[in-house]
Amino acid sequence: MQDIFLRLFEMTALGDITFKTVIMWVIAFVLLYLGIKKKYEPLLLVPIGFGVLLANFPGANMGIVPSDFVELDAGRYKNLFEIAHDYGIMNYLYYSLIKTGFLPPIIFMGVGALTDFGPMLRNLRLAFFGAAAQIGIFTVMIAAIYMGFTIKEAASLGIIGGADGPTAIYTTIMLAPHLLGPIAIAAYSYMALVPVIIPLVAKTLMNKKEFTISMKEMDKKYPPKHQIKNLKTVKIVFPIALGTVVAILVPSSVPLLGMLLFGNLVKEIGTSTSRLSEAATGPIMNTATIFLGLAVGATMTSDVFLTPKTLGIVVGGFIAFAISISGGILAVKVYNIFSKKKINPLVGATGLSAVPMASRVANELALKYDPKNHILQYCMASNISGVIGSAVAAGVLISLV
Repeated sequence: MQDIFLRLFEMTALGDITFKTVIMWVIAFVLLYLGIKKKYEPLLLVPIGFGVLLANFPGANMGIVPSDFVELDAGRYKNLFEIAHDYGIMNYLYYSLIKTGFLPPIIFMGVGALTDFGPMLRNLRLAFFGAAAQIGIFTVMIAAIYMGFTIKEAASLGIIGGADGPTAIYTTIMLAPHLLGPIAIAAYSYMALVPVIIPLVAKTLMNKKEFTISMKEMDKKYPPKHQIKNLKTVKIVFPIALGTVVAILVPSSVPLLGMLLFGNLVKEIGTSTSRLSEAATGPIMNTATIFLGLAVGATMTSDVFLTPKTLGIVVGGFIAFAISISGGILAVKVYNIFSKKKINPLVGATGLSAVPMASRVANELALKYDPKNHILQYCMASNISGVIGSAVAAGVLISLV
């Protein structure tokens, strides 16, 4: 009888539970709580959180193994059937869909089909502040190198400042896949905290007069000299033209930016490609999001996540975020020194790629100081350009590093 009970106990995972295992469970529960209860990026935090849980069930064989385990020799890996047989279904998903860099561009295609470039095209001068907000990426990258990160790890850490989850994941896959879990968690967590971080930085750098700058009043006082006569045509030509230019200048950004622009193109063409647009934003994007979240979460085993580097990523990611917001605000403040037509610095704060959350937060902040000061459409111009800017910045980093 004792032997039977011993075998039953050995059949369970009770003997394999360690303190590190419990810590990872707690992290998974926190992520699930934030996604379910607080509704912070639930479409990704819920799959990621559950993926963390699956990866840290002892004996479940659901955690992602390092590439050393599946590598035969330089540049060659076991085939997917061998990976699935030896290491389980989650590794099959990871090495076929994540490691290859397949899913982030697919999600970007859906993002493009959901994006309207109209606000940016009507306010092109505001698009430059989306570029200014990318300063956090390169600042933190340089700082991370001095802190002991390798240049590839530092680039992956810095890209968190772009506030774009798929971009951060894609860059990390290309440069430092062993840090994928912590970087994905940091990127999406700080994106969820945009309603907290933007007001914090804005109130530090801006005064009450700047908060109350009315963009509509400025437009009335200094009307734009040129109006787009056929916006529909421009919105169709724009993704084709921009894709061609960027592909020539920064070819490594094409997997992300190219898919973003393709998704936007099929949306703007209209009824003749509406089925493609609906597929991109519906079943394709939803399926990609599920697999991306679960597989990324499954990379977060205790051996990988509970390290000093993870703490550095969490702190560095916040700094990158804050510097990016500050860069956009300060760029507007400098512009206002030399221009009669003033811009509300909150527009610069939305140069992040967190669309449309950053714009909504900035608009609500402006309304607190002046209930009539609606700046949402102006913020969207900078915000949308931030999506493009982060993808280009990722391409630059991948090329240089």
